[in-house]
Amino acid sequence: MTIAFPDAAFAPATDTPLILALPKGRILKECAPLLARAGIHRSPDWPHPSWENEDSRHLRFPTDDPRLDVVRVRSFDVATFVAFGAAHIGICGNDVLMEFDYPEIYAPLDLGIGACRVSVAEPRATSGSDDPREWSRVRVASKYPNIARRHFASRGVQAEIVHLNGAMELAPALGLTRLIVDLVATGSTLKANGLVETEVIAKVTSRLIVNRTALKTQPEAIGAWIARFRAALQA
Repeated sequence: MTIAFPDAAFAPATDTPLILALPKGRILKECAPLLARAGIHRSPDWPHPSWENEDSRHLRFPTDDPRLDVVRVRSFDVATFVAFGAAHIGICGNDVLMEFDYPEIYAPLDLGIGACRVSVAEPRATSGSDDPREWSRVRVASKYPNIARRHFASRGVQAEIVHLNGAMELAPALGLTRLIVDLVATGSTLKANGLVETEVIAKVTSRLIVNRTALKTQPEAIGAWIARFRAALQA
C-alpha cells in the first residue's frame, strides 16, 4: 500500500538530493515494504538494477523523487556514513549504534524490523562449569569490541577482546577464546557449532537514523522524511 501523504509532509525541492543509506543483506530485504509505503521507489529513468538487487555493482541509485538518492553499503558502515555527513539519513540496527555510539546520530524511529539480539555464547561442554561472577579476566571473540568490553566491565571482569569480523563460532573450539559475543537471530549457527547462548546483552531492531547537523540545517527536508517513515510504520 502506498500512503497518500498530506502536502505538509513534502519538503521544498533542492538542487542537491538527500542521501539515504541502506544496509546490504537481510535488512535490505526486510525494509523493502516499508520503503515502498514511505513512497521510495526506483527511478523509472534508471537503466540498471535497483538497490534491491544485491548483484548490482552500483552503489548509488536515484529514486523517483529528485530530492532523494539511495546508497547501499555494509550494515556496519551505515552509521559511519550518516555520522560523518556522507549520508543524511539511514537505516541500521541498534547494535551498530551501541557499538559506535556516535554523538552525531539521532535515531527518531524504531522500525521494528531485523529483530535479533547481541548475546554471549560459549561451548556447550563448558557451559555452567563455573560461576562467571567469580571471573576476573576472560578472552572474548567479537565484532563488537566496545559492547563486549562494556558488558564485562559492568560485571567487574576484564575482557580481552579478539576482534573478528566473521566465523566467531570457531574461536572457542580452536582455543582462541573462551566466549564469543555475536549477533544471534535463530541460534541455529551456534547450535551447529556446539555453542549455547548464555546471556542476552541487548535486543536489536533496525532504526531510522539521521545526521544531527543535517537535521538542524535542513529541518524541513529531513523532518519530511521522518514523517514519511512514521506514517509508513502506522499504515
